[in-house]
Amino acid sequence: MNRRRLAPLAFVLLLTGCGIPTDDGPRTVQPPRGPFHSSVPADATAPAGHVVETLCLVRDNWIIPVVRRVDSAPSMADQLRHLLAGPTGEERDSDLTSALPGAVNAAGVTVTGTQALVAVDAPAVDAGRSDEVLAFGQIVCTLTSRDDVTTVAFLRDGRPLGVPRADGSLSADPLTRVAYAPLIKEQ
Repeated sequence: MNRRRLAPLAFVLLLTGCGIPTDDGPRTVQPPRGPFHSSVPADATAPAGHVVETLCLVRDNWIIPVVRRVDSAPSMADQLRHLLAGPTGEERDSDLTSALPGAVNAAGVTVTGTQALVAVDAPAVDAGRSDEVLAFGQIVCTLTSRDDVTTVAFLRDGRPLGVPRADGSLSADPLTRVAYAPLIKEQ
């Protein structure tokens, strides 16, 4: 056989032997529920106010604390909403992303003393993400960057939810930034 006939055959064999399973046909991946329904990013021209807001985003599998300047101190719910909205255009240009869409469906936050309680909905089937450690780390690190929050606990249907820490273990106990310290990298 000549090389021209072998090339397509080699290509087909390469594709079939790569170990990626195939479906019989296309399938629909359900978009994540919760506040992630929009792919529209946060305002690309975030205001340059006089108050500092820290959000923890992701770059190259590291949690990166990012400081934004806003006009007034955000409420805890506002700060969580800003985190869920994702990086600004300028932040995306710096290769910052978020692990939250599709991995964690944070539905809201309340506070008890200095503990933030984050309500989490059940993940959507075929959400398309599996980096929950980074996603939960983003929330914990963002909320504990506030002076009024020392720990973060997660609830599903009003019950404590075990979430992954940086070491891969699950914890239903309140978490601090220390649980994700191995994944945090300052800019």
